[in-house]
Amino acid sequence: MAHERTLILCKADAVARGLVGEIIARFERRGFTISGLKMLKVPAELAKRHYAEHEGKGFFNGLVEYITGAPIVALVVEGEDAVEGCRSTIGATNPIKAAPGSIRGDFGQTIGRNLVHGSDSPGSGEREVALWFTPAELYPRDHDQKEWLVSA
Repeated sequence: MAHERTLILCKADAVARGLVGEIIARFERRGFTISGLKMLKVPAELAKRHYAEHEGKGFFNGLVEYITGAPIVALVVEGEDAVEGCRSTIGATNPIKAAPGSIRGDFGQTIGRNLVHGSDSPGSGEREVALWFTPAELYPRDHDQKEWLVSA
């Protein structure tokens, strides 16, 4: 097990539907901690850097337009194997194929409105966290509850 950080974006549909609190609660109930959190309207430049690996693909402009079109909530989640743990909590990209009990399985409507982004690897997590948050915006939690969380 490795201590990791991952970027989670509660997309515009999650914000509009009032699901941000539920989404955050699911990560916290799994034992992960929130070390960064902010609501913002995403600048186009940040969206393009975030989705840089998809530049030139037919759906790139749609991704940028969607994430910049309305406010989102960005958070940094950390803990043991946070990337894989958060991705299983989120569920499959296509909500129809997402397992019941996952965020997308319970609340997702379509693949184009699937509520949440989660980093796909520890390397992506670190890259994405650095894109979205400055070091001064991160508050790693080292507190008394740590004895109750799973650790290596």
